[in-house]
Amino acid sequence: MSVVYTGDQDASKEQILSRIQVRCPPHPSTSSPAIALTLSQTRFSITLDPNRILFLYLSTRHYVAASTWPHFTLLGQSIGSLILAWDAFNLLVPDVYIDTMGYAFTVAFAKLLFDIPTGAYVHYPTISTDMLESLPSNASLRTTVKRQYWLLFAALYKRCGKYVDRVMVNSSWTAAHMRSLWRTDVTIVFPPCAVTELLREILATADETREKVLLCIAQFRPEKDHKLLIDAFSRFYKSTTKHKDAKLVLVGSVRHSEDATRVYDLRIQAREMGIKDQVVFVTDALWSEVLEWLGRAWVGVNAMWNEHFGIGVVEYQAAGLISVVHDSGGPKEDIVVGETGFHASTAEGFASAFEKALSLPEPEVAAMRERARRSARRFDEETFEGLWLSEFGKLMELEEKLR
Repeated sequence: MSVVYTGDQDASKEQILSRIQVRCPPHPSTSSPAIALTLSQTRFSITLDPNRILFLYLSTRHYVAASTWPHFTLLGQSIGSLILAWDAFNLLVPDVYIDTMGYAFTVAFAKLLFDIPTGAYVHYPTISTDMLESLPSNASLRTTVKRQYWLLFAALYKRCGKYVDRVMVNSSWTAAHMRSLWRTDVTIVFPPCAVTELLREILATADETREKVLLCIAQFRPEKDHKLLIDAFSRFYKSTTKHKDAKLVLVGSVRHSEDATRVYDLRIQAREMGIKDQVVFVTDALWSEVLEWLGRAWVGVNAMWNEHFGIGVVEYQAAGLISVVHDSGGPKEDIVVGETGFHASTAEGFASAFEKALSLPEPEVAAMRERARRSARRFDEETFEGLWLSEFGKLMELEEKLR
């Protein structure tokens, strides 16, 4: 039996299983601190056995919302996670505790309180050397205070790592950070992607009827940088002579009013750049709609800087798209490797890559699509399941010893 602690008090078990959204730690304003489900049947075509899942509803989730801590947010949310964990443990003390949301403080809390086996599946380090290096070099009082605060938090975060029995990470990029922060014995467990289904549903014969569509599958959040994509597409469209029939299609979920406003602003940006008829927005698409676009599109794009992994990019590859992704993070280090796509980091770079991807000679584009499909097999559900069960088995062995 898997127990999922959740703060979605107004949602039934059936509603959560049918429409649960992808969560991206460490921004956990609307999710739970323990074993977290990230995929659903209606959105992502994954079947779950409801008889093996128990939801326990928490009333203190607001303590981990960024809005609750307008100052010293990292520390505040971490303290809030302890309140949330106390709420959870009062409902049920688990035999094995696995954090998948980036609440490292709760892992140490569980270990100190109950001495139970603990694990963490880290999607993104709560603090990293990138953050520390991003501070300006000037020695202003504000910068000095912020640096000392981040160093203090980093020390606490490192300390939490000592209480994790098994550490799993979702990419090479995350692994490098966690090895410097926590420990060297880190296991890379790539997230499960719908590779098998995509290879089955979108056959290579679909390549013969593809349209000049540049497809982006990403939630409408600031870090996904849709603005950069629209800017890049505008530059590409205005400079190209061969691809005036190209379109940019943005597919993503809208979680709340802020996301809806963001989509509105992106529409305005496209209109002001004179490409509103070439940019298509598809919000809250079902999996069947996503499959349709993956079968129609020519290019798959991703503009997020230091994306920790990039499930959408794997889906591009499995569907046979030519990937154009940001030259950083998981898409660069783990996914788009071995001549399976292009990398870029600026609007000009993306525009140039769009032109290259759409202008490849037929034999070259066919070969690149085939390489991408083969590469995507590394990230299928079966591979994830095997690695996850192996790590979980080690935690169960520890649990047996502690009985």
